[in-house]
Amino acid sequence: MSALTFDTHKFIKRLTEAGMPLGQAEVLAEEQTNLIDERLATKDDLKMMELRLTMKMGALITAGIGIVATVTKLLN
Repeated sequence: MSALTFDTHKFIKRLTEAGMPLGQAEVLAEEQTNLIDERLATKDDLKMMELRLTMKMGALITAGIGIVATVTKLLN
């Protein structure tokens, strides 16, 4: 997965300037970083998923054509 840019220093600075205690801001920044790294899909992730789905769909279409051809041959 490609890395997303998340400026934890800037995030912590903005939170502390808004009145949040430094310790809480650091924990929140760490959790936000984990969320971004583990849960968000990047454009590269989506392209890879699209490729996998395209390949699976191609395999299903090929199998379907094979089944129809076999059934047609058996019925004739």
